[in-house]
Amino acid sequence: MTHYELTTGRLSVAPAQASWTCDDLFNIAERRNPKRAFLFVSKVLGRHIPVCPSTMRAVYRDLAGQIPADLPGPILFVGMAETAVGLAAGVHQEYRTRRSDTCLLTSTRHPVDGDLLCEFKEEHSHATDHLIYWPTDATLREQVKQAASLVLVDDEATTGNTFANLLTALRQAGDDGLANLQHVCAVTLTDWSGDALANRTELPVQSINLLAGQWSWQADADAELPIMPMVNVTERGAAELSPRQDWGRLGVADSRLMLGRDITAKPKERILVLGSGEFVWQPFLLAERLEQAGAKVHYNSTTRSPISIGHAIETALSFTDNYGLGIPNYTYNVFPERFDRIILCSETPRSAWDPQLLSALNNPEFAYYE
Repeated sequence: MTHYELTTGRLSVAPAQASWTCDDLFNIAERRNPKRAFLFVSKVLGRHIPVCPSTMRAVYRDLAGQIPADLPGPILFVGMAETAVGLAAGVHQEYRTRRSDTCLLTSTRHPVDGDLLCEFKEEHSHATDHLIYWPTDATLREQVKQAASLVLVDDEATTGNTFANLLTALRQAGDDGLANLQHVCAVTLTDWSGDALANRTELPVQSINLLAGQWSWQADADAELPIMPMVNVTERGAAELSPRQDWGRLGVADSRLMLGRDITAKPKERILVLGSGEFVWQPFLLAERLEQAGAKVHYNSTTRSPISIGHAIETALSFTDNYGLGIPNYTYNVFPERFDRIILCSETPRSAWDPQLLSALNNPEFAYYE
């Protein structure tokens, strides 16, 4: 068992079985959130710590390879915003090399034009509310309606409550919900929830992860609780979203790189590709292409998740979000001087970005998804 001393208490972690080690997968940080004081900060996700795209791709292949090839179909993959949007897309893309009867949906906190499938809560989160939309494509919509297997994807499961809330919302959606479900796969990088989801549904549940185990939290009764910034906003902002919603929010079967196709890289050039919020899958594909061209690429993303500096978080840039919601956003562990180029990828126009962030990133190259 490993112990982590935080300002508000002690976190104890005991891995039970793993294909990767704890040191490979995560470090710990402190949330600025009184509902849950700690955070497992992934070293392979590309959200809070810059990661090589090839490492991220290895994770996608590992997780997808554990999902049974003979699941009853059609198969619906659902990725959790904002942290697991790219993870779900990567696992889905790898699994789709074996099965074509699949569809990916991602939850969102940014309403778009479409038919709402369901809403659900992530109680412990800094932003609790999630929306999921029906696919706009009629064939994909029918696949979702007839889905026999459900693959839920998140970066980590701590209690299993969020997956349980999502499963309930999907089964109760619309007139009949997803009435044909026969099997559930809960896919995470790390799973600390035990059999929590299986104990809350009669459906068979298979847990798929890189590491599983147990955790315990001993709060310091005398510690001052952190104050969480106001980031729990699920609404349209003042900034216009790109009309291209073909990567997850409105359903996708097969995705390919469409962002920054004119961007090139020199061998060994040090490049940081920075995704933004929920818009992370197309930026990852761009980062992967540049790495394959011989550049030394790292991938990271902006986020609305408020985290204290310390432990896994060496540095933080705070700025006003690019969606026009007026809420704080952050990017962590980014040192601009370590890169020859930074490419900021966005589904909102450059004019929507906080000039303070652009200045801190030394006026990055900009890739808009249009």
